[in-house]
Amino acid sequence: MLAFRLLLCVYAGLLSTAIYAQQGNTDMPGTTKRTAAFQRLYSDTAFLMLKKTFTQALADRDKVKAASCLRQMGRICFHLTNFPQSLEYYLQADKLLRQQKQDLMRAENLNDIGMVFQAYKQTELAKQQYDEAFAIYAISHNEPGIAFTHGKIGQWHMSLHHYDSGFFYQRIALHEFLRLEDKQGIARVSGQIGNIYEDLKNYDSARFYFSRSLELSRETKDTTAFIEALNNMGDVFRKTGNYKEALPLTRQALVLALRTNELFHLGSAYRDLAKTFHLMGDNDSAYFYQRTGQAYAQDLYWRENGTQLAVLKTMYDVEKKNAEIEKLQAARKTVAAFVVIGILLLLLGALVISRQRLRIRNAGLLVEQEKQTAGAQKALMELQEENLKQELESKSRELSAHMLHIMQKNQFLEKLHNQLDEMLKDDRRDQRKQLKQLQLQINQNFNHDQHWEKFNGIFDQVHETFVQKLKELCGDALTRSDLRLVALLKMNRGSEEIAAILGISQDSVRVMRYRLRKKLNLQQGENLSMFIQSL
Repeated sequence: MLAFRLLLCVYAGLLSTAIYAQQGNTDMPGTTKRTAAFQRLYSDTAFLMLKKTFTQALADRDKVKAASCLRQMGRICFHLTNFPQSLEYYLQADKLLRQQKQDLMRAENLNDIGMVFQAYKQTELAKQQYDEAFAIYAISHNEPGIAFTHGKIGQWHMSLHHYDSGFFYQRIALHEFLRLEDKQGIARVSGQIGNIYEDLKNYDSARFYFSRSLELSRETKDTTAFIEALNNMGDVFRKTGNYKEALPLTRQALVLALRTNELFHLGSAYRDLAKTFHLMGDNDSAYFYQRTGQAYAQDLYWRENGTQLAVLKTMYDVEKKNAEIEKLQAARKTVAAFVVIGILLLLLGALVISRQRLRIRNAGLLVEQEKQTAGAQKALMELQEENLKQELESKSRELSAHMLHIMQKNQFLEKLHNQLDEMLKDDRRDQRKQLKQLQLQINQNFNHDQHWEKFNGIFDQVHETFVQKLKELCGDALTRSDLRLVALLKMNRGSEEIAAILGISQDSVRVMRYRLRKKLNLQQGENLSMFIQSL
């Protein structure tokens, strides 16, 4: 426990040094080297202490402390851009925290894992971590965690240029931090919202949020956020043509980035100064800052690589010593223990081989089963297709039969009607009244019986798409007589045959066709039958 507290003191000292560097004299180049050396020293020292504390925590079976050490080691590796090792430590911590049911600590760790995946450009995996972290915070009603994760999700959307979604989540995070009166959170989120407005070239709104971030980060002594806000404010002034206001802000960001060894913001400051001087027409100064930035970035690159190699060497030495200790412990085992281990290894190998064979066999069976299933599905689809074809042919034959029946019936009725008409011309007036009633009934039933209803039902089934298109085109404008004429035209029936089926004259058919053309809004010269066939 003492070692763990000492480790926290080391981190506190490192943070104090960074803040102190921010408040000191701006013209002390030696301070930069001392600060960088101090950071490298404590990176190595902190990692060694964390490794030692982690080993002791495992020996004491304190898995929560062990997980905390793993998270701190993951952060050091992430800072040194050793992302694979960082991810490994974070995942080990996740496993321990899951076992111990430390949900809130695990949610924090998930946000860190999401950050590593974003560095890897694995955006989907990063989003999964953020969503899981948010779910844990939501169940626990942890408001600071919810606000922080909303900000992370907003940054994730911004990295994909989803500005609407990014703005939505950042505004939620800002509202939650304002309610919690978390000034550091407000400063960070305000900077992110300002970045969205800057990307959208809404510079007035961007300057408002950058100004808020600058003020709050100065108040909370958040050095990284303060440098970022200075850079952003200078960038906005430069983009709006206010070069004299941009220069002091960018220079101040450059000085603080040099002191605190903030590589990303240092590069941004050099580039922004070069751009500003170029826009002011001072190309000598622009060239100077461009070259200085490149040279310093290269120097920092090699120094950071040296720092990373030192930490990696420390990790290697620690692992090597642990391996040597394990070898010494293994050497003290008896011959019987070696035999037992050998037997266990053989059994394990046999088990692995057996499981592999079983997996291969199951995979083959699965493939065969899938082939059989695919064949059965194909056969079923072919059968269904054949049944549909047969059903369609049956319906078409039935439709033709109904149409033939209607035609025969109408021909019969027409013949009967003519005979009755001849009888009416007879002078026997005692039959005239009854014959007129009979003729009226024949006229009323010429086109209205159950065969037309069946005909319409079958036609709708066979030409379902055609009926839908016709309704979309005309709505309820077509009468039953119009619909019968359309159906007969769709079946390629001529005017003479249509007159026989409907029991009317060909002149009446021409009148019906004319009225139908008007309802369908057909131009003069456009063929009615061809138009109906095209639907």
